Amino acid sequence: MKIMSEYVELTNPVELSVGGMGGHIFRRSIHLGMSILPFIYFEYGESLADVVGLTLPQFMSSMVFLLFLLEGLRFGFGITIYGQREYEAEQISALGWGAFGIGLVFLLAPLEAYAWPIILSLSLGDPFLGEMRRRGMDTRNVILSSVFFLFFVWIACWHFFSTPWWLAFLFAPLCVAAEWPRLRYIDDNATMVLIPLGMILLLEPFLQLM
Repeated sequence: MKIMSEYVELTNPVELSVGGMGGHIFRRSIHLGMSILPFIYFEYGESLADVVGLTLPQFMSSMVFLLFLLEGLRFGFGITIYGQREYEAEQISALGWGAFGIGLVFLLAPLEAYAWPIILSLSLGDPFLGEMRRRGMDTRNVILSSVFFLFFVWIACWHFFSTPWWLAFLFAPLCVAAEWPRLRYIDDNATMVLIPLGMILLLEPFLQLM
């Protein structure tokens, strides 16, 4: 009987992507495109929810459940779409995990000061980490460059969305660490969102922004 490890080895994402390099670029583009989700939520969320007669939290939950339904159908038929990795035919995809994590951010920490930096850490930070690795950068430099990159993401959110500036010193390394575990069934799209979200919720009684 073959026993599967709970961890996966680092692999070349281009080789495993449906569509090869084109699929890899498409997946990266989807990742970067998630950066606009906070803008849609905060600018148009209420209006979209009103159209279907729901509150904003109800609308957000409904969107996550809809994505779960589509993901369940895809998973049930063992389908991978253009840009996904081949092994995602047998497990919940990175997109599914990302939708779950982002949905929880909007439901549990629905402030621009929190939602923007957490989601940007995923949408920008994960591709940055992946591309540094793919280009053969050693682990130490991947970590340092990624922490430096995410530090400025959080500082930018301080400037534009009043995120407490000192959170950059804590969350830049935390977000990089949250991406690192190579778990088989829980994609880093989930860990990069849920771990920082959990820390925000623990700190919120002291920050008192909500």
